[in-house]
Amino acid sequence: MALKLLFISTLLVIIHYGSSQQDGNECIKANAKSCGQCIQVGEKCGWCMDPDFLKQGEPTSARCDEVESLQKKGCLATDIANPRGSLTVDKDTPVTDRKDKTEKLKPEDITQIQPQKLTLRLRSGEAQSFKLKFKRAEDYPIDLYYLMDLSYSMKDDLENVKNLGTDLMREMQEITSDFRIGFGSFVEKTVMPYISTTPAKLLNPCTGDQNCTSPFSYKNVLKLTSNGEQFNKLVSQQQISGNLDSPEGGFDAIMQVAVCGEHIGWRNVTRLLVFSTDAGFHFAGDGKLGGIVLPNDGKCHLENNMYTMSHYYDYPSIAHLVQKLSDNNIQTIFAVTQDFQSVYKELKNLIPKSAVGTLSSNSSNVIKLIIDAYNSLSSEVILENSKLPEGVVMEYQAHCKNGVIGEGENGRKCSNISIGDEVSFSISVKATKCPEHGKPEVIKIKPLGFTEEVELVLNFICECKCQAKGEPNSMRCNNGNGTFECGACSCNEGRIGRECECSTEEVNSDDLDANCRRDNGTDICSNNGDCICGTCECKKRDNPEERYSGKFCECDNFNCDRSGNKLCGGHGRCECRVCICDANYTGSACDCSLDTTTCLAKNKQICNGRGNCECGTCKCTDPKFQGPTCELCPTCPSVCTEHKDCVECLAFGTGLKKDTCKEECSDFKIIKVSDQSKLPQPVQSFPLMHCKERDANNDCWFYYTYAVNNDTKKEVHVVEKLECSTGPDIIPIVAGVVAGIVLIGLALLLIWKLLMIIHDRREFAKFEKEKMNAKWDTQENPIYKSPVNKFQNPNYGRKAVPL
Repeated sequence: MALKLLFISTLLVIIHYGSSQQDGNECIKANAKSCGQCIQVGEKCGWCMDPDFLKQGEPTSARCDEVESLQKKGCLATDIANPRGSLTVDKDTPVTDRKDKTEKLKPEDITQIQPQKLTLRLRSGEAQSFKLKFKRAEDYPIDLYYLMDLSYSMKDDLENVKNLGTDLMREMQEITSDFRIGFGSFVEKTVMPYISTTPAKLLNPCTGDQNCTSPFSYKNVLKLTSNGEQFNKLVSQQQISGNLDSPEGGFDAIMQVAVCGEHIGWRNVTRLLVFSTDAGFHFAGDGKLGGIVLPNDGKCHLENNMYTMSHYYDYPSIAHLVQKLSDNNIQTIFAVTQDFQSVYKELKNLIPKSAVGTLSSNSSNVIKLIIDAYNSLSSEVILENSKLPEGVVMEYQAHCKNGVIGEGENGRKCSNISIGDEVSFSISVKATKCPEHGKPEVIKIKPLGFTEEVELVLNFICECKCQAKGEPNSMRCNNGNGTFECGACSCNEGRIGRECECSTEEVNSDDLDANCRRDNGTDICSNNGDCICGTCECKKRDNPEERYSGKFCECDNFNCDRSGNKLCGGHGRCECRVCICDANYTGSACDCSLDTTTCLAKNKQICNGRGNCECGTCKCTDPKFQGPTCELCPTCPSVCTEHKDCVECLAFGTGLKKDTCKEECSDFKIIKVSDQSKLPQPVQSFPLMHCKERDANNDCWFYYTYAVNNDTKKEVHVVEKLECSTGPDIIPIVAGVVAGIVLIGLALLLIWKLLMIIHDRREFAKFEKEKMNAKWDTQENPIYKSPVNKFQNPNYGRKAVPL
């Protein structure tokens, strides 16, 4: 029963520690029991190895904290286990720089990526970074395999491909001097419903008098060769075949080309696969139409250069093809007709390092298509890495041409790279935890479509060096009941406690609880901790800066007096609920400053000599004075004004008191100086007041200082010369005013005259214009009547009639 209670108590402590630290820093939250557990929490965590570091009541896990916090708690830097990761370059062959263009290098002698191998020591949470360089080599060898659809619809295309070997060889000489070409063909699976299985159709699947070869799935016609004439010869011997459905079995052929490296003749150089067709494709699942249900196994099944398992295995999936093409560093060029451009462009998006070109109806543009696609593919470098171990993450940043920087997914690639261009990538590797097996891991980084790769060997820091120096059966651990390592005890099986002082078989919980009660009280560990093995282990707070301590967890560092909402006023530390103040501070909340600087008045006296400085604030003793430094006296006359008459009569023999000067001003001591700069300045031991007053005639100013010396004599230093202001010169002022008035009058007259001239000219111009536009009527006035009346004799002009 006692044993069960002990385990329940221990479990409750662990649960409590875990739950109470949800908002604390990650080091304390982890509740680490050993140095190894601590350093795996995060890169900021350290373990204090000082055996005397823990205060009474603090658990072993308190040794694990942020390094800065451990140092604040008194752990020396030399006593903190805080191992750091490292990076070592094991192989760093420089990228190839071909100064001699005529020199021919073997593929294995060309280096395009640097470095080639690194070893990383990773600590959880700490990233290790390195820079990877890539330079596109000149005259790099190329292997190109031409995979062609030989279904009946490609009949005219076959004619144009027959001379492809020599023509392509000639064009590729401008890119590389080491070029090889191969040829393969495909049709469809040799089962219904993809082809007709009648005996006649199996011999000649074409209709009419067309002579076609028997259908087949994939045939490797020509292994990669540098002999272009041989390519032309073998391609010329090929015949068209036929099938029933429109999609073709091209995926079966691509899979075999990718995995049958020995049959194809691939070298460790740039590998290009040109896939030429005028139709779509079958993919995984379509084989069920022919009764084929077994998934494609991704293995080579070529016998006599023929794919023999097309009737047994289904078509491969797109993802399966992507994997195999990537594993074998093959870059794919889809040369397809215009009708299927959209289909293969979607496929290109799923297959890295692939390109799509538009094939003319008779494949007459195939060479230009291949050259353009190769230039497009080779101008882009994309990095990929092998599967990462659990808990390891990698980040990439690309530094491309023209200062372009890529982040995130764009950090893996650079585009528009010409031959001889060099780009770089910054790569960061970070582990978030240690692998369960603790063994080194190997990952590889390579540019897609290239055979070169970078090997990273990852070693994980999962233990502290001090653990290897542990003392088994140490006397510090209750006479050999545990291993003393890294400043703490790691108990043997069956032992518990901070120093392994308890046995799980002999524990009596009632007796142990009595050791955790203060002054025979009822509260166990002051209700601030749990009794573990007869010793109080204090609770942890959400805030890692706050903690309980003491034999009975009776102390804490956060329940002291506050000032300004700050613990101990921000000027001390809290120890066992009592403020320990910093220098120059006192009080229960360290809010009383002993510094008198804030109490100094302008005359450099503390509180102007009229009060006491308490906690950095003046308490004025003279009720007439007030203010932060007891300098304000609303009811007091000004010192300067008060003593002005005595100073004037003693120094200059003038003023209101010139007749009674000796009687009323006998306690003054006058010292004359030549100018203001000779007047004394105020100091702490001899305060004084600077004054400036006008004499009795109000025409001149005089300057003096007033002070009281140790003999209570009023000591006055006065400038011996009065400062009198001279009156203004009247004549120039009057002359200037008169001249100004005259000039202003003349200016106004000129302006008036100018305006009148402008007005007259406008009126005259208007008159002239009206005169020119006037039209006079030459006819008679319609209301005019002539004064002359005309009459005609009716007989005028007639001949006389004889009587």
